[in-house]
Order: sequence, then C-alpha cells, then structure tokens
Amino acid sequence: MLKNKVAIVTGGTRGIGYEVVKTFLENGAKVALLGSKEESVNKALARLKAENGQYEVTGFYPDLADPEQVAQTFQNVKEAFGSLDILVNNAGISARESLYDYDPKAFESIMRLNVNAMFVCTQAAARIMKEQGGGVILNTSSMVSIYGQPSGVGYPASKFAVNGLTKSLARELGKDNIRVNAVAPGITATDMVAALPEEMIKPLIATIPLGRVGTPRDIANAFLFLASDMASYVTGEILSVDGAARA
Repeated sequence: MLKNKVAIVTGGTRGIGYEVVKTFLENGAKVALLGSKEESVNKALARLKAENGQYEVTGFYPDLADPEQVAQTFQNVKEAFGSLDILVNNAGISARESLYDYDPKAFESIMRLNVNAMFVCTQAAARIMKEQGGGVILNTSSMVSIYGQPSGVGYPASKFAVNGLTKSLARELGKDNIRVNAVAPGITATDMVAALPEEMIKPLIATIPLGRVGTPRDIANAFLFLASDMASYVTGEILSVDGAARA
C-alpha cells in the first residue's frame, strides 16, 4: 500500500510508533524512525533488521522542538531516500498529576513535545512536500482529546491542540496537495498498559463495547489507511480507534 513511499515516524522506537514503522515497512515504504536517544534508536533499528534484513530503514534522534535540528534531519532523509511523502507525528508524553500538585514546568514540558514539536516537524515536512507536489501528515491524538481525563490536564490539553492543528492545517495545506489527519487511539496494549494490575484493566475493558483493549497493530493499520492512496480524499479527520469506548 505504500510502495516507494518515504516516511518519517517520530516516537518510532517503541509502542504504537514502532508498530507504525513496522507496518509501513511491511507495506513497501522506506522509513526513518526518530527517537529521543541514540541507544533506543539503535535498538529499534537492530530489532527491525533482525526481523527482515531487507527493510529500508534508518534512524535519527534530533531535538524535535529545535527547528534547525529537525529541518536538517528531514533534509537528510530526503537526500538518503529521494523524497519525503509521509510524516507521522507520534512522539509524545502523558500526564496523571492532580491540578493541585501539577508542576508548571511539567505542563510546559508536555506542551513542548506534544504540541510545539509537532508544529516544528509539520512545518519542516510541509516545506519539503510543497516543493515535491504533495504529501501526507498524520498526527497521534487520543480519545482524551474528545472526552478529557480526570487528572493530568496537560495531556488532554495537548491533544485538543493536536486536533485543532490537524483540522486547521488540512484547510491551509490542501491547496498544496498535502493531506493532514489524526488517529485518536483508545486504550491500547502498550508496555505502559501491560504494566497495570488486572484490577485496573478489568474496569477499563468493561467500558469498551468490543470487550478488549486495542493492539498497537490496530492503531498502526489506521495510520496505514490514512497514509495510503486509499484515503486520497480524506483530510482534516480525527479517526477514533477505540472500540467505541466512551470515557
């Protein structure tokens, strides 16, 4: 579905991001995965190469909120692979703190990565995509961007911002043949969820009509569809992938 396409996936070393990288590679894309540390990037690359030595994949670890580092990294990807067709803004951090205990610096940190870095990466990618005649920008939102959450207000606030950027940029960049969409995962079986005790998981599952939590592949498949030409007339959408869960 993505034969000869070139993608950048931020936060691509584990969890949903890693599964997106793997799914894109399986569907013929060339992928640059971005992570926060050289060690985690190299570990993810080694794991992918062990699964399939033919994968065309590379990795970088820039500061995603630094426009100069991001622009140079994206240019390096274009020079290495020939184009930049897809950007997946997946890097992000969550929060659970009560408002009464919330350190303003922690709030600033979550906005810096979840919103500011997404803006910086999107701007760098869009400049390249416009020159080459188009592309696809996909953002990781969350079900809490729709329903909120009872603590850690920085996280849902950041994801509300992701939705706003997605819808606005779809309107702005459409004339340049750049589609912009987001995927809003529900409860997903990442390492973080797997570490939760069963007494916490069971009540969560009870809120999901499909009767199970999502898998990283469930989420990655939504990104695959939106990245592919099958979604050529889809832009400005926030695609919920949550089993119809309602918080």
